[in-house]
This record gives sequence, C-alpha cells and structure tokens, in this order.
Amino acid sequence: MKTDKAIWYVSFAVRSPEAGHHRVARQTRTFTTEQEARAFARTLLEQTQDVSAGTINPHTPRRVIAPAAITAWAGEN
Repeated sequence: MKTDKAIWYVSFAVRSPEAGHHRVARQTRTFTTEQEARAFARTLLEQTQDVSAGTINPHTPRRVIAPAAITAWAGEN
C-alpha cells in the first residue's frame, strides 16, 4: 500500500491574547500538494500575516516562501 508523503509545509504564528506581547507559539501543517498548502495559507492570511511555507527536506527543488512573499504565493493559481 502506497501512502502519499507530505512535500509542503505551512507554518504560522498562534497568538494568545492572555500570553502577552512577546509570547508566540508556532504551528506547522504538512500537505501532499502545493495547491493544498496554498489554500490553507489563504485561510490563515485572514487571521495573521505571520505565515511561511516551503518544501520539506529532502524534496527538491527546495522552495521557501517567506512571510513577505506569502500573499503573492498564496494568490497564484
């Protein structure tokens, strides 16, 4: 039985109102396709701008999408 391996990740900040200004936890979700990762990133951008994405090692070509570029990447088709 073949299982689909995750190739993409989306990492995002989880801010807790009672945790104070400097305490931020991060969570990461993995996806088998870039399209799934983009769709998830679009939903997160409604809540926070602190979202990044990329390919999981050792997948090549290596891609890293920084928070500054995530809006443009998530909006691509």
